[in-house]
Amino acid sequence: MNIIEAIQDREYFRGFFDDLKTWESWQAFLKTIFALPMSKKELRTYRKMTKVQKAPKELQRVSYILSGRRSGKSKIAALISVFLATSQDWSKKLSPGERGFVLLISNDKDQSRILKDYISAILDGSPKLREFKAKEIAYEIELKNRITISIRAKNYRALRGRTVVAAIFEELAFWRSEESANPDYEVLAAVKPAMLTIKDSMLIGISSVYAKRGLLYDQYKKFYGKARGPLIWKSTTLEMNPMADKKEIEEQIRSDPAKYRAEYLSEFRGDIESYLGIEDLDRITAKGIQARVYRSDFLYYAFCDPSGGRSDSMTLGIAHFEEGKAILDVLLEQKPPFSPDDVVKQFSETLREYEISLIQSDRYAGAWVEEAFLKQNISVEYSELSASEIYAAFIPIVMNDRAILLDHKKLRIQFSNLERHVRSGGKDIIDHVSGAHDDMAVAAAGSLQTALKEGSCDHRWDLIVIG
Repeated sequence: MNIIEAIQDREYFRGFFDDLKTWESWQAFLKTIFALPMSKKELRTYRKMTKVQKAPKELQRVSYILSGRRSGKSKIAALISVFLATSQDWSKKLSPGERGFVLLISNDKDQSRILKDYISAILDGSPKLREFKAKEIAYEIELKNRITISIRAKNYRALRGRTVVAAIFEELAFWRSEESANPDYEVLAAVKPAMLTIKDSMLIGISSVYAKRGLLYDQYKKFYGKARGPLIWKSTTLEMNPMADKKEIEEQIRSDPAKYRAEYLSEFRGDIESYLGIEDLDRITAKGIQARVYRSDFLYYAFCDPSGGRSDSMTLGIAHFEEGKAILDVLLEQKPPFSPDDVVKQFSETLREYEISLIQSDRYAGAWVEEAFLKQNISVEYSELSASEIYAAFIPIVMNDRAILLDHKKLRIQFSNLERHVRSGGKDIIDHVSGAHDDMAVAAAGSLQTALKEGSCDHRWDLIVIG
C-alpha cells in the first residue's frame, strides 16, 4: 500500500483528515517524493511548485519543502513519519538487535510536543496502526517492528550512534541555538552518516522561510528549478491549504509586507541580514586564549551588561589598547538566578585586579547598577549608545581587523545569532534572534569599542616623554 492509498483508507490515515479535497496539493507533493503516478492536475501543481517539467521516476531521498504558515506542514510531517515507520519491513535492513529510528527534529520542545501529539493521534486513531505501538514515552514511540519514532529538539550530540531510516527537519529556517552557530548544518552532519546503511532512507526539510541564510536557503538557491539534486518544493499557504483565510492573510501582508510575505508567500526576507560572518569572527579570534592577565604597561577599560538576576545573564568585558588594536582580556558571565549585589562584588574584585575604577554600562540599566558599584568604589558611566548602536559601530572595527577576541565558543555563537534588520529611511536595528541571548556579545563589543576610543586618545606616554 502506498502513502496515497493509506490516506484514502479509513483503516489507516483517512480519519486524520476532514476533507481530502483541501489536501490535493499535499497529495501531489507526496506523489512527487514517492514517485507515484500523477493526474494532469497534479502534474501542473508539481511543475508550478518545483519549476521542473519532468516528474521524478524514483524515490526522492532528499527533499526540501518551503511552504507558508498554516499550510499543514506539521500534520504532513507527522503523516510521513508514521508511514515511513510502518510501511515496510525495516528489520531486513537492520542488523540483529539493531533498532532503526525515524527522527522528527524541530526547533524547540514546544514544536516537538505538537508533532508528538499529531503522531500519537494518527497511531491511536488507526485500527491498523495502533497495533504497531509497543511503548510510548515523553518524546519517543517504540514500535513492535524495531522502529522508534523519535521527536527531538535540534541537538546534534543526541543524534549520534543511531541508525536512521528517515529524518524530517521541521521549521528548519528558524533553527537557532545557544550551543551552536550553525545548528542546521551540524544536525545534518550528524544525521547523514546515520543513514548511510539504509538504502531507501529519506531526509526531508520542511519549513516556512525566513532570512537569506542557513541550510534551507542554501539548498533553495542551489537546486530550485533543477531536475538533479534534492527536490525543492516552494509554495504559498493558500496553494497548499485553500481553507486558509485569504482576507486575513492579505491584511497581514499589508500591515508588514516583509514579514508576512515570508510567512505566507514563501519569499525570503530581504530586510534581514546576518550581522557578522563566522569567517570574520574567526579571523579576529586569538585561538586557544580564554583570558589575559593584567599587565602594568596597559590601561584597561570595562563594559558591563547588567541584569536583575532572573532571566538574563550579567556580563563584564575588559579590554586594552595595543598597537592600534583593541584586545579583549576578560569576559565574565553570571547566569541567572543570582543576587545582583553579589555579582557586583565579584565583578568589582576583577576590576580592581586590572586597576579599573570607572566602567561603562548599558544605558538602559537601572539606577541600582550605579549604586551597587559605588559601594565597591567603582564609578559607572552609562553608554551613549544602545546595544544595537554598539553592534553597528563594531562592524567596521571587525572588518578592519582592529579588535582581537578571546577564544570563547559562547561569545562566537552570540555574535553569529545577531541579525541586522534593514530599514529604509531609518537606522538599521541589530538584535539577537528570538529565544537567543547577547549578554556576552554586548559586553565584549562595548569594552573593545571603549578601549579603541579611549586607548587611542590616551596621552599618558606623551606626558612621560615631555617630562
